Amino acid sequence: MKRTNDGGTRRIVVISTGGTIASRWQGTGYAADASGNDVLATAPLPEGVAVEVVDLFNVNSSRVTAAHQLALLRTVHEILADPGVDGIVITHGTDTLEETAFFLDLHHTDARPVVLTGAQRPFGTGDGDGPGNLYDALQVASSVRDLGVLVVFDGRVHAARGTVKTQTLAADAFSDPSAERLGRVGFSRVDIERQPERPTPLPLPAAAYKADPEAPDAVPVPRVAIVTHHSDGDPFLLNAAVGAGARGIVLVATGAGNATPEIAAAVADAVAQGVLVAVTSRVPAGPLAEIYTGGGAVDLVAAGALLTGTLRAAQARIALLATLLADGGGAGDPARSTALLRRLLDGPVRAEPALATGGSRSASAVAARA
Repeated sequence: MKRTNDGGTRRIVVISTGGTIASRWQGTGYAADASGNDVLATAPLPEGVAVEVVDLFNVNSSRVTAAHQLALLRTVHEILADPGVDGIVITHGTDTLEETAFFLDLHHTDARPVVLTGAQRPFGTGDGDGPGNLYDALQVASSVRDLGVLVVFDGRVHAARGTVKTQTLAADAFSDPSAERLGRVGFSRVDIERQPERPTPLPLPAAAYKADPEAPDAVPVPRVAIVTHHSDGDPFLLNAAVGAGARGIVLVATGAGNATPEIAAAVADAVAQGVLVAVTSRVPAGPLAEIYTGGGAVDLVAAGALLTGTLRAAQARIALLATLLADGGGAGDPARSTALLRRLLDGPVRAEPALATGGSRSASAVAARA
């Protein structure tokens, strides 16, 4: 089936990876085991959309690893090598969806959309939200262009960057605590309200980083740790991460990016050993800022750490991981790695206006320009 730009059939590939949307009762709890075709069968298809399914893996997303994310990234690029494909929808568990979406977005160079969705209620339940979310995701994937990787959930369209899971069980599971939603979907309309902010995309990681980490010639994915500061916090866990071979560390600080003089000293020691350190905050929203000394962000930056802006811990870790994958696992020039990480954290560099922005646009208006 060839791609059409005149309102004809749109060809969307659904990549199934598991999660609650594919989870059934196992006797003691729910676990992902439904196939992509099983999941697709629960949802109506938007008018003018034809779907193909790829079952890539089937796991609860709390078990997702960098190997899964690399396999998914390469599958997305292989699918988009076919010019007849109009877009991709990925069904994914909500626990780590924000990490996978951001990882894909950092490497996404195509104008065609990649849309992640999932569910808060399991497969086959009478009040399940999976079918509606999948329908909406297909609608978005068949309607927009040049918006990067998106998250579609509970009638809302979110940019990958900055979007995190903010509700453990409620249907409106995702938002960006520091920014407005990207748009909304419903009643056969997709309205895009703003343009996402994205850094210049990265090339694919080297093929030596394999989806199967046990392969004889696989290069290990660099270890990136997350360490949280709190009252009574000390450098023990940060130092332990360095001792365990971490090539990158995300320090989840308090307030606008503050810790202690002892932690700042440990950060300086880690940076001196070639470890990339990024500082985020345990506060849900707002930017980091160099305001305080005494172990605050002023001292952490002086020690060689980078502030993550409004990116929070999980996505900051992905930025570190992507940097290390792009730069030989941290074995290259530390200054080059630091410069690349700073670019990913600083974010938006977009020369071309998105085809789906410039105010609210309906799906039909966007598709007409695609």
